[in-house]
Amino acid sequence: MKALLLSVLLCLTASADIYELRTYTAAEGKLEALQSRFRDHTLAIFESHGIKNIGYWLTEKKEGEMQKLVYLIAHKDKAAAKASWSAFGKDPKWKAAKDASQVDGRLVTKVESQYLTATDYSKLK
Repeated sequence: MKALLLSVLLCLTASADIYELRTYTAAEGKLEALQSRFRDHTLAIFESHGIKNIGYWLTEKKEGEMQKLVYLIAHKDKAAAKASWSAFGKDPKWKAAKDASQVDGRLVTKVESQYLTATDYSKLK
């Protein structure tokens, strides 16, 4: 997965000042529904609020562990990230998509987020 992530990052033509790496643990049996929500709704809503979609992956299947959805997004800076997340959370399209996707229960049990900045020796700036 690291090689894939590096390849994607090296191919980017647009730069950002800050990246955000997010990992979602889906509720039991809800990973496909979570992916559908991202595929059909979330990515477009992110873009409408200035959140740049970089890449989306599933963790490797391992015995005794659930797969996780891992994704990388970009923001102009930390203030822009905060503003984008705030607007996203209030967006009526997001609220409708979230509510519709959770009629049979929550899709996500845990969200992890890390902000990343490129090093001076990174090909991605």
